[in-house]
Amino acid sequence: MSYSVGQVARITGVTVRTLHHYDGIGLLTPGGRSHAGHRRYDDADLDRLQQILFYRELGFPLEEVAVLLDDPRADPRAHLRRQHGLLTGRIERLRRMAAAVETAMEAHRMGIRLTPEEKFEVFGDFDPDAHAQEAGERWGTTDAYQQSRRRTTTWTKDDWKDATVRFDAIHRRMADLLVAGTAADSAAATEVAEEHRRFISDWYYTCDPAMHAALGEMYVADERFTATYEAIEPGLAVYMRDAMRANAERGGRA
Repeated sequence: MSYSVGQVARITGVTVRTLHHYDGIGLLTPGGRSHAGHRRYDDADLDRLQQILFYRELGFPLEEVAVLLDDPRADPRAHLRRQHGLLTGRIERLRRMAAAVETAMEAHRMGIRLTPEEKFEVFGDFDPDAHAQEAGERWGTTDAYQQSRRRTTTWTKDDWKDATVRFDAIHRRMADLLVAGTAADSAAATEVAEEHRRFISDWYYTCDPAMHAALGEMYVADERFTATYEAIEPGLAVYMRDAMRANAERGGRA
């Protein structure tokens, strides 16, 4: 079964112009052409378009969507798990914000003055604009934090993208081992853990095996880190912690 560009536009709500643009930049190239040379989209193309639209809804720029979808180590299920985790978090946040708006509307109707705490309770404890300040307060006096700041302060957007793609690829390989049932203290898992440690050392700050093991503990102890890894693969935070610990016990390969 194949579909014309007009049919795809009607099915998905994406304009023909946008579909042409996606084709032009290589993000979504239709799998076939009609005898007249017109674009024909097959089911695989529609699956890819669905992934594109999921990531766009989550705010990912087109160039980053292309990098994510063309990663040979990521399969469609991995993308869906990641998107599900991100969307579920957004849905919960929007639900709480909608409830807060309803509370504010009711308060205005009843002439009730909300306290400052009640007005801003919906935003929770995590202020993304204050994250850098929090990191500075927690680790600002450490050599690792200062070293990371020095290294990344001159990074361009492409540098950040490259680092993210490389780091995600390491996490995906670790997740694949978890799915395959490979023991966290196996040679295969500790090898990926060592690659993870070396990436941090090469890109951010010098991370010896003991520090790396402590970082793994934080992946489980800090719910924000845990949520990040659980969105990649359920159970990954603990699996990474165990693999990083096992690698440190073997001394890494400094």
